[in-house]
Amino acid sequence: MEQIKKGRAIALLPIAVFLVIFLGSGVVTGDFYSMPAIVGFLIALLVAFCQNRSLSFGDKLTVIAKGIADENIITMCLIFLCAGAFSGAITAAGGVESTVNLGLSILPSGIVVVGLFIIGCFISISMGTSMGTIAALAPIAVGISEKTGFALPICIGAVVCGAMFGDNLSMISDTTIAAVKTQGCQMKDKFKANFLIVLPAALITILLFYLLTRDVSYHMTGDLSYNLWKVLPYLVVLVGALAGVNVFLVLIAGTVLSIIVGVITGAILPSEMFTGIGKGITGMYDITVISIIVACIVSLVREYGGIDFILGFIKHRIKGQKGGELGIAGLSLLVDACTANNTVAIVMAGPIAKDISEEYGISPRRSASLLDIFTSSCQGLIPYGAQLLSAAGLTALTPFDFWPYLFYPMLMAVSGVLFILLRKRTVKTDSSC
Repeated sequence: MEQIKKGRAIALLPIAVFLVIFLGSGVVTGDFYSMPAIVGFLIALLVAFCQNRSLSFGDKLTVIAKGIADENIITMCLIFLCAGAFSGAITAAGGVESTVNLGLSILPSGIVVVGLFIIGCFISISMGTSMGTIAALAPIAVGISEKTGFALPICIGAVVCGAMFGDNLSMISDTTIAAVKTQGCQMKDKFKANFLIVLPAALITILLFYLLTRDVSYHMTGDLSYNLWKVLPYLVVLVGALAGVNVFLVLIAGTVLSIIVGVITGAILPSEMFTGIGKGITGMYDITVISIIVACIVSLVREYGGIDFILGFIKHRIKGQKGGELGIAGLSLLVDACTANNTVAIVMAGPIAKDISEEYGISPRRSASLLDIFTSSCQGLIPYGAQLLSAAGLTALTPFDFWPYLFYPMLMAVSGVLFILLRKRTVKTDSSC
């Protein structure tokens, strides 16, 4: 078995500095926008550059350039921009308002928030991207909150929960693909094992949102008219994703269709048909730049031995099959907390998880499921992660406003731990792969 490098704990200093600055300033001032995330990350990057004098400044630039050039980072940034374009276009075309009114017309008042969660699950598992789901549903959640009186943090919490459901399970999700590829199992086998673990979490989440909102009464004011043509772009995106069409093509098709529908229905003037797209893309600039800066920090932390330190720390404390599974879970949580990107975390932790699974008789589909579940759980909870920052940016909230309502990521982790502790020891066979 390949030996793990010892690593260096001090290499994690930039991440610690960011957490202290970002979270500390919010606690001290009571305003978590007093320290913009991008400023905190830039300070952390400066700290990373000041470390390790054995590398020249030019060498460090080479390291971060390679980190930014990673396929997952580039893909993620492009998804951000495409999701922003779609969100801006369908909002300008009136699709958000029509979809809100359609939902309010169909759903009983007591399950509107539950409906947001379920729709989020459907969209995310169809599109394979939590970011695209949040970009598409956050404006709808705002509209529902305004029309019904349900607290906006609860509505946004339901959207993020639904987005993380599909991010973890979708067969076209980059996290699922990374988990399956690193563990060497079949996509369908991983889906079956993964679904059984997270199903209880999803059902309890539905129950919690229902109990929280069932007694809220409201009187609808204003017009609830809707135009099914304006809802069509959402349906095209869903159907395209279900058919396995590439997420980029799906989002681009949805954007083009939104513009066409907007112009035909008169919601968008021909001279302004690109304005909405531009506004949507501009709204994703912050998260795109943050993702690039985080990639720079992580590449230096990895180069200095920080990730090796985490991996070695976990692996050397494993005993038995359940210990191996708990080790994979802890490994996933820690690496994602450090990288703030669950796909990157899976790619980095995957080879070590594979090593652990082979040594302790854990089936590939099981280790792939654990990797995906716990990185997604962490990603759906860390306040500096792309999903929470994006949801906050689209709604003028802070991640801490809706954090108490992120039931699904919390329960997903709890369900994963219980399945590890309560599951009997198994013998890995070829059929379990």
